[in-house]
Amino acid sequence: MTEAFGFTEGGRTYTCTAEARAGGRSERWWWFQVSGDRHRYAPFHADSTDSPLDVRQRIVTYYDELLERRGLPPSAFPRR
Repeated sequence: MTEAFGFTEGGRTYTCTAEARAGGRSERWWWFQVSGDRHRYAPFHADSTDSPLDVRQRIVTYYDELLERRGLPPSAFPRR
């Protein structure tokens, strides 16, 4: 499955599409946008065996962990 779809989870609306990344590569990635967030994310390769439920679970987990990391104070990250 690589067709676009959307869903609502935790008060957020997610819009998901399988597209190629910039640079002309033929591989497809799951891009998603979330209501209230101006960014677009492409964290996973798209595969014909993906199901909407699998993609949904991966995206929600990814986004929840991203929000958790964003909420950490700067002292939580090691200095370089």
